[in-house]
Amino acid sequence: MSKINKSAPILVTGATGYVAGVLIKKLLLAGFTVHAAVRDPNNKQKTQYLDQIAKNSKGTVKYFATDLLIEGAYEQAMLGCELIFHTASPFQLTVSDPQKELLDPAILGTKNILLQANKSKTVKRVVLTSSVAAIYGDNCDLKKVGKNGFTEQHWNTTSSLEHQAYAYSKTLAEQQAWEINKQQNKWDLVVINPSLVIGPGINPFATSESFTLIKAIGDGTLKMGVPRWGMGVVDVREVAEAHFAAGFTDTAQGRYIVNAHNTDLFALSQALSDQFAKAYAIPKLLLPKWLVWFLGPFFDKKMTRKMIAKNVNFPWLADNTKSINELNVNYRPLQDSMNDFFQQLVDNNYFK
Repeated sequence: MSKINKSAPILVTGATGYVAGVLIKKLLLAGFTVHAAVRDPNNKQKTQYLDQIAKNSKGTVKYFATDLLIEGAYEQAMLGCELIFHTASPFQLTVSDPQKELLDPAILGTKNILLQANKSKTVKRVVLTSSVAAIYGDNCDLKKVGKNGFTEQHWNTTSSLEHQAYAYSKTLAEQQAWEINKQQNKWDLVVINPSLVIGPGINPFATSESFTLIKAIGDGTLKMGVPRWGMGVVDVREVAEAHFAAGFTDTAQGRYIVNAHNTDLFALSQALSDQFAKAYAIPKLLLPKWLVWFLGPFFDKKMTRKMIAKNVNFPWLADNTKSINELNVNYRPLQDSMNDFFQQLVDNNYFK
């Protein structure tokens, strides 16, 4: 790949999102011009956080009204750009219509972005935000892989519209991206596959499920206890770092698992400092699987018995060495990410 011209604007889709916000902050502080693709540039409630960063940085942010589902909607936003960060995709687990709320935005959005890149005279690289959900469906899938756990070679083959629809949407969207990439030779594709993203965002009221989970850990929702539901987690600041490196490292190629810690829901809750544990209703008990299987669906509609059977008391393990060796990602301790994130929620009155 030719070097990215650092004086050219950079397109970031889903610009007011959780990961995008921290990435754009990094770009603005480095002096770049960012073409921020958003649904409504006039929604100052959402753009205020980026505006504030732009005001105090060397970079510039320019907003473009876009719609993931409309072909050609990104034409203006893409003008002059050599590098695209496509972060826009919904992260919602509780939906009434998975096809409309998850699959269509993820798949059509990716298609519309990449087909527009095909028409562009300047685009050289697209960095796509995918997920480890495109690599595995349930924790029990770990039994089918080697001792190092999930790697970039693996694909999710167990999710569907009826089971783990979010994971299914990420899998189909990424597979489509690679298909479109193969059919042209104007731009290359690099994919970031983060695990559960935690840590402080630039917008303390982001709509990511990550905020919902950490709030539930602190507000008493889970005070009866939590199960050992294996998962990977990574700080949003490292996810931004990985995207940035994927954009500007000439040799970056393929997929990158961006995961700091192989952990579980109970260990995640116990990573909070004693100060928080004493002041808030942090869960202290480990729930047995049979109890979660029996009661879980009554308390949380998105938690089906099939999900519980295939994930609780199963470990989660992924190999992050490619991201460390090729993108130089430096992962911080779990306690730092959790305490910084929890403090942000405290500061913004999540636990009234």
